[in-house]
Amino acid sequence: MPKTGTKKRIRFTQILNKAFFLTLGAFIAGFALECFLVPNKIIDGGVVGISMILNYIFGFNLGLAILLINLPFICLAFTKMGKYFVIQTFFAVAMLSIATNVFHHIHFVVTNDVLLSTIFGGIILGTGVGTVLKHEGSLDGTEIMALVLSKKFGFSVGEIVMGFNILIYIAAGLVLTWESAMYSILTYFIAYKVIDAVLEGLNSSKSVRIISNKAEDIGQTLITDYDISVTYLKGIGGYSKQDKTLIYCVVSRLEMSKVKEVVKQYDENAFLSVVDVHEVYGTRMRKKI
Repeated sequence: MPKTGTKKRIRFTQILNKAFFLTLGAFIAGFALECFLVPNKIIDGGVVGISMILNYIFGFNLGLAILLINLPFICLAFTKMGKYFVIQTFFAVAMLSIATNVFHHIHFVVTNDVLLSTIFGGIILGTGVGTVLKHEGSLDGTEIMALVLSKKFGFSVGEIVMGFNILIYIAAGLVLTWESAMYSILTYFIAYKVIDAVLEGLNSSKSVRIISNKAEDIGQTLITDYDISVTYLKGIGGYSKQDKTLIYCVVSRLEMSKVKEVVKQYDENAFLSVVDVHEVYGTRMRKKI
């Protein structure tokens, strides 16, 4: 077993690593806000969007508004998410508050082209938010609120967040212009897609289940010829009530075509189920040479 001192060093290294990426993500998001979106009057969703509207109407400090409006949601998260998530979220939000003030005082505007700001602002914002989420933090308390309300009113978290953001974009249209509101929705959509890419990775794998009377032949060919590790599962046919052997494997997108070829080679009537896999842990078992 590792010694106590070693455990503490490992834990301290993990904390530093997490703090670094939470800070990095917050500063990337702050850069997107102050150097792309704010100068071109493009609104983000959630708490950040509310803070931006208050900034436009009353001139409130954007970073301070983000921190203060998020505080009630962060406190609410204590009972729902646990103390570690709360600490990490508070740290990330504080870093975002600092980042927006730093970039605001630098007065660096990348472009005044609204369409370019919408696209690249959304990409950079999504990268920052995704980095924070990937390291178990958050920059927006909207989903925490939605989690609580979903249990009380029966709506899903996604529906509540969507409804909340619709209200924000309606407010943006009334306060600014409807054109700004439409650009804001486009930015939110782009950022949402980039967040998914950051969280799931660009090299998504495929989970494959194969049901065939030639399962062992198919499995052996995948192992021997293509070095694809497979697992055999036992099942019972729903209609036939006969024992069935299922093949389970996780492959890359490039390997997917090989799997289909092998299955078709042995059994054109085989049942093939393919599901996207966003994260894979552990090592692939290689064939013995």
